[in-house]
Amino acid sequence: MSSRLSHFTDRLVTLAKRAVSDEPSPAVKKGDGGYADWVIVAIHGLREYLDLPYRRLLDVLHEMQGIIKKMGLKPSELPDFTTVCARKQQLKMSVWRVLLRLSADLHDTGEVQAIDATGFDRHSASHHYANRTDYSFKSVKTTALVDCETSIILDIHCSTRQPHDTHVGRQVLTRNLSHLQTVTADKGYDWDDLRQELREADIRPVIKHREFSPLDVAHNARHDDDIYHRRSVVESVFFALKQRYGDTLRARTWFGEFRELVLKAAVRNVEVAV
Repeated sequence: MSSRLSHFTDRLVTLAKRAVSDEPSPAVKKGDGGYADWVIVAIHGLREYLDLPYRRLLDVLHEMQGIIKKMGLKPSELPDFTTVCARKQQLKMSVWRVLLRLSADLHDTGEVQAIDATGFDRHSASHHYANRTDYSFKSVKTTALVDCETSIILDIHCSTRQPHDTHVGRQVLTRNLSHLQTVTADKGYDWDDLRQELREADIRPVIKHREFSPLDVAHNARHDDDIYHRRSVVESVFFALKQRYGDTLRARTWFGEFRELVLKAAVRNVEVAV
């Protein structure tokens, strides 16, 4: 019987190939060709899954011939850890977002989706980089759109600043309209324009109103409490994500941190599918 790691690697490699190209390149080309993008994506996914530093990961993979064979490599062909790190920064954010979308498509989603935000610590960044880039916040604000039936992450938004929840929510929800049926969120996402856009797309918004008037209280009283309280699934997903993959980001640049968060979400979706 195959191990969970073996099943995870099979799924990960398949998604990595689809994320980078319709016609995936050979794993490694001799000469100046280097390693295919999908190999780099798969190695980074294994690093998150196994929770190992890059040097240690490649040492462990060297002894896992069955796993590296799934990536079309031999132990002697494994890349150096510096190559793995550098190539991650070179891959466009769109590759990691496609990987997340493909990982979400492994699941049959339910009728209710929820959105909420949390913070991931970013203390690993160098002080020199922090000073040079006006790196003032100690956490990355992370907004996740989650399916309440399967607890998988449909989309994720990252920011080093503190944007208002309504504007982030609008951005995340409007780019996922085809995957939504009923959206629930707390008062932080109270915006009539957002509700109107969702209704025009035949999506039911269950978003609490800030209570400034009796009319707001009446609107809240009409909400289905069972559906509204399912937004707590997002908090459970954040807790599980931090427990399993850590709540401190390893990347030392803001764009590296964003890629790391999207990758964590994708790896979790694949692991849940396995």
